[in-house]
Amino acid sequence: MLIPAWRYLTQAPATTNPEEITMPKGPLSKSDLVQKVADQFEGKLTRKDVKGIIESVGAIGHAELKKNGIFVVPGLVRMVVVKKPATKERKGINPFTKEATIFKAKPARKVVKGRPVKAAKDAIA
Repeated sequence: MLIPAWRYLTQAPATTNPEEITMPKGPLSKSDLVQKVADQFEGKLTRKDVKGIIESVGAIGHAELKKNGIFVVPGLVRMVVVKKPATKERKGINPFTKEATIFKAKPARKVVKGRPVKAAKDAIA
């Protein structure tokens, strides 16, 4: 009988201390993230399981943003959809050349904004 991968997430990983986790220089790629999580759950989760979990969290996040306009990744980020209204074409002055210019109209749009939660702010302080 196969045990679902999400059952292992209720168990503590091998290490949760940020000082014990070695990170490479530069931004973390998706494959590096998958490898780091798989290494923390040695023998319990495979890379394929971890990749599936990360992709499902992304899919759930997209659906929640579309449905409710808000999605929170606990301990990391709070994402909100902001509705920007349409703007009309307007005259203005280029501040560098001081010549008159016309700024084009922009259609109404939705923008996703992300704000760190308190736990993320405290982690880097």
